[in-house]
Amino acid sequence: MAFIVRDGVKVYFEDHGSGPGVLLSHGFSNASTAWRDQVEALRDRYRVMTWDMRGHGQSDYPDDPGAYSEANSVADMAAILDACGVQGAVIGGLSLGGCVSLAFNLAHPGRTDALMLFDTGPGFKNDQARAKWNETAQGRAARFETEGLDGLGDSAGARIAGHRDATGLAHAARGMLAQFDDSLIQSLPHITVPTLVLVGDGDVPFHAATDYMAGKIPGAEKVVIENAGHVANLDQPAAFNSAVRGFLDGLSR
Repeated sequence: MAFIVRDGVKVYFEDHGSGPGVLLSHGFSNASTAWRDQVEALRDRYRVMTWDMRGHGQSDYPDDPGAYSEANSVADMAAILDACGVQGAVIGGLSLGGCVSLAFNLAHPGRTDALMLFDTGPGFKNDQARAKWNETAQGRAARFETEGLDGLGDSAGARIAGHRDATGLAHAARGMLAQFDDSLIQSLPHITVPTLVLVGDGDVPFHAATDYMAGKIPGAEKVVIENAGHVANLDQPAAFNSAVRGFLDGLSR
């Protein structure tokens, strides 16, 4: 078990394989366990690093709501790369993990060798759309506060995440899942690294966001995984891994 510690908060990470670095960030209420199939598929040629966000899995669950933020997630990612002795890596993530991957590229473009954005979106330019999203995030936080871990429902990723209690998830919903500005969506045309944008064909709520990112990010490659929902890597791991491996292998050509 490996941890980085920032401001007294322990953040769990794993480091597998050797070769060019790939840092994968999970979605809200999931954990690094969701990437097991990808680790096994990639570790023969790539150094695959995964981690548990604050309030998730084996990381700490700080009591301070201010410890949960996009900025802290980005700083945690940079600290994990530092702990692994990796200057730059392919930065990839699913759903919330895709958002923090975009934020990492915005903060650390020199450490981002490429981007992989799975079943995710870039936030909102429109204040009303952002407010509606944040209502959903607040609702999820309230559900965890009233129902505890029963609020996870039957999500495949959540079932294997190993969360210890729901307090961190409630804080993460309010501080990390919620959106506070339009910086990510405004950054899309300025992305200069190779980018894979992937979505499950059944993940209809994220189709428009996927199309938008594929259209705005210069040279982005778009992939749709058939018979997959919002967690395409768990729904169709073979097809997902094939798309990711093809993208990564193409970076070295």
